[in-house]
Amino acid sequence: MEEMTMKNPIVRMFHVHKRYGAKKALVDITLDIGFNEWIFVTGPSGAGKSTLLRLMYRGESVSEGQILVDGANLLRVTSRQVPMLRRKFGVIFQDFKLIPTKTAYENVSLVLEVAGEKPAMIRKKVNSVLRNAGMEDKMNNYPPSLSGGEQQRVAVARAIVGDPKIILADEPTGSLDSKSAGIIMDLLKGFHARGATIVIATHDKELIESTTHRIIHLDNGRVDETDPNVVNL
Repeated sequence: MEEMTMKNPIVRMFHVHKRYGAKKALVDITLDIGFNEWIFVTGPSGAGKSTLLRLMYRGESVSEGQILVDGANLLRVTSRQVPMLRRKFGVIFQDFKLIPTKTAYENVSLVLEVAGEKPAMIRKKVNSVLRNAGMEDKMNNYPPSLSGGEQQRVAVARAIVGDPKIILADEPTGSLDSKSAGIIMDLLKGFHARGATIVIATHDKELIESTTHRIIHLDNGRVDETDPNVVNL
């Protein structure tokens, strides 16, 4: 990791635990993620990857420990402040979470409408991101009529249209063919080049084996520091 990234973490976790009843989903996670860092979180199913992402954007709350996002302590963020916090994030879900009764354009534009953007700016930004995602000719289609790869491209467009500081992607290429996966990764690379922090939870071996970025391996909710494939910079 570059020295500047080490000095400027955008996400900081201190002894974070997450429990669901007696089940321990995350155990004593201490982790810094830098501004403009690209990081992979990997591990087997049930290792805690998705839980780690949800804690960052306050989709869930920690059981113990603290998380700071861009200087804000999530323990001190009230329910009324959560929507503002989430504007720092673009989240790409494994199952897309597109609204089936809204077109591709409307699914993406909703992010900017909620943020209070002016209609002219919304049109400009949405048209731009859908064009970059190769979805310009299907922006008026509804999600059920799109392929899985096309839906994921719309989901990526929705995640980046508000220019968030952090992109969280949960298995963004898990169910896609290699061509669609390549398009998704190219979109993320372009946004990373503009300064965003990218955190990808994945068990995609090709992505992990080909990356030069930092890898965090989770096993049973813990960071596995003995994994030989983990790059700790």
